Amino acid sequence: MARKEILLNAFNMNCVGHINHGLWTHPRDRSTGYNTLEYWTGQARTLERGLFDGLFIADIVGVYDVYQNNVDATLRESIQLPVNDPLLLVPAMAAVTQHLGFGVTVNLTYEQPYLLARRFSTLDHLTRGRVGWNIVTGYLDSAARAMGLAGQIAHDERYDRADEYLEVLYQLWEGSWEDGAVRRDKAARVFADPGKVHKVRHAGKYYNVEGYHLAEPSPQRTPVLFQAGSSGRGQQFAARHAECVFISPPSKEAARSTVKALREQLVLAGRRPDDIRIFAGTAVVPGRTAAEARQKYAEYKDYASREAGLAHFAASTGVDFGKYDLDAPVDYGGGNAIESATRTAQQHGWTRRKLLELFELGGRYPAIVGDARQVADELQSWVEETGIDGFNLSRTVVPESYEDFVDLVVPELQNRGLYKTAYAEGSLRRKLFAGDDTLPARHAAAGFRRGRD
Repeated sequence: MARKEILLNAFNMNCVGHINHGLWTHPRDRSTGYNTLEYWTGQARTLERGLFDGLFIADIVGVYDVYQNNVDATLRESIQLPVNDPLLLVPAMAAVTQHLGFGVTVNLTYEQPYLLARRFSTLDHLTRGRVGWNIVTGYLDSAARAMGLAGQIAHDERYDRADEYLEVLYQLWEGSWEDGAVRRDKAARVFADPGKVHKVRHAGKYYNVEGYHLAEPSPQRTPVLFQAGSSGRGQQFAARHAECVFISPPSKEAARSTVKALREQLVLAGRRPDDIRIFAGTAVVPGRTAAEARQKYAEYKDYASREAGLAHFAASTGVDFGKYDLDAPVDYGGGNAIESATRTAQQHGWTRRKLLELFELGGRYPAIVGDARQVADELQSWVEETGIDGFNLSRTVVPESYEDFVDLVVPELQNRGLYKTAYAEGSLRRKLFAGDDTLPARHAAAGFRRGRD
């Protein structure tokens, strides 16, 4: 029986400190160069050399100001601040690669669907079908205030708005231009057939849109749809829309439970259990020997900031851990941030002391440390025991974290038959699902198509 090939995304953000906070102070780290094209094109080349499926680029709107009720720690440690626009990175990286995919985070709460549709169509054209959208609705009150709202929209209502938002986008991406609408007939002076281009008319609870999609159909039409919500409402949303789901489980048992629930929700939504690819977040510190990996990990810990990790988690849960003693019980109730993160912390009874212990590398993802064989063993174990499809690998020290993984771990995975030895041709969707460039007929978007089989 052939082994399941592991999927891999690099997990990064257009900022200095992303997940493993404090490591920007390491003498070999180059993440302060995040605002240069060379930083990103170099990383893209490394990832393509390692046959990574994609670069998953996170983003936030707003700042982390929950911890100690200010942004002091956020600014000192550059906890995702400053943070630049992720979409603008993609064309430069696409120009130096041929296969690497790009999953880009955009918060729909603060974007009009009509213009967002054009931006993603443009990127899909420029990358020849290698772009995906990580759909987020936001979780920061600071973002809501910055965008003119009194506070964050309630958790479930954010998903209600997102459902309607996707319906508008499907009408634009899938239904406004039929297949064959674009003729490019110079002799007849017809670029597009007016009879095959349709105006979208949507009058809903949250959005009103009347207009033609501004872009002709791109290779994938709808970008590959990523989503990261693991709450009950988030899973319902994923079951209807998502193709790739990003989870952050604290254990294999938790991962297995989440995977099972997600695939069951897919069936209830009329889709197949394997219609999504599930990625777990992790950090990897590999070495040529186990001793070298342990030494490197110990060195990294010397530069990591546990307090910065706590400040980041405070924003994720809406809880100011700065006001709690180390061992005092934490009140996780009444929050309106990331429900799954809050629920996990509450279930485990995580105190401030416990969280600081968990964040020894400056972040909330468990680290896999070892030589190539040991790392491959653990990655394989996670896939086989939980049912996930792959990993979002967070960076540690840049650029060596991904270079070491490519040089040491990828060959070991390939030797085991657990990782591809060459890219498949075609779009990001075709590579991930070995199917068509566009969404299958059983996806919710198919109901909005015109003039297509």
